[in-house]
Amino acid sequence: MPTSHDKHVGLLAAWGRFPVTVAETLKRDGYRVSCLGVKNLADPVLRDVCDDFSWMGLARLGYAIRYFRRQGVRQAVMAGKVHKTLFYQPWMWFKHVPDLGFLRALGPHFFANTADRRDDTLLGAVVQGFARNGIVFQPATHFAPELLVKPGLIAGNPLTDRQRTDVDFGWTIAKEMGRFDIGQSICVRDRTVIAVEAVEGTDDCIRRAGQLCRNGGFTVVKVAKPQQDLRFDMPTIGVGTLETMLEAGGKVLAVEGDMTILLDEQQFREFATRHKLSVVAMPRAAAVAA
Repeated sequence: MPTSHDKHVGLLAAWGRFPVTVAETLKRDGYRVSCLGVKNLADPVLRDVCDDFSWMGLARLGYAIRYFRRQGVRQAVMAGKVHKTLFYQPWMWFKHVPDLGFLRALGPHFFANTADRRDDTLLGAVVQGFARNGIVFQPATHFAPELLVKPGLIAGNPLTDRQRTDVDFGWTIAKEMGRFDIGQSICVRDRTVIAVEAVEGTDDCIRRAGQLCRNGGFTVVKVAKPQQDLRFDMPTIGVGTLETMLEAGGKVLAVEGDMTILLDEQQFREFATRHKLSVVAMPRAAAVAA
């Protein structure tokens, strides 16, 4: 029998639709949800979805740990994106004054400069900070496995031979980018890499491809990292991804089956079909071979 702690989950929510989907799924399945929303990033609708809600500053990790402990949270999930470009804004640390918990966990990365700032490194340090205080992070898909997209054609027409060649070409390169924890997405046309995701995120990578490839018709390849930690930074796609592609001139989106989260599936399929965008999930075997 599940205990009360088993049915109580903390949610650390940042930007995007994904945290709301996770919260709604947890509530539907009978969990009590205590949510921390990162200020200026998390969707305010989370206050109405979750059982308890509090805002937290971007650099207030100590506050986050104390909040979850007061709530009796022992297991938590992380959902949503923190745009790393925020850390390179003028007067960043005057706007977001770090607390002691942040300095303990992330001081070596941001102030002592004795550790790198790759996504996996930073998020791993955050998770370890919580773990030292008895709060264990689980993958969001542990609670909502139905969010993972299955291999196959998701929406639109089957790929042409030319499009499939671009997917195969881009896949190996995207995996290598992921191996170095640089980014998860690249844009390709005619076996030429048009844009590579780095600190800016997938949407801005797609927009840059549109600026560089005015003829459009390019393919977006978004993959899981070979060393993907399922607790955070899982590849996620939704209608917003398709809207950005449509605006930029992209025609094909290829993702990794069983390793990519698909949000609002019905609306996603309808949008892709309506705008003649092809979306395919490649099988894991192809990813391993790459």
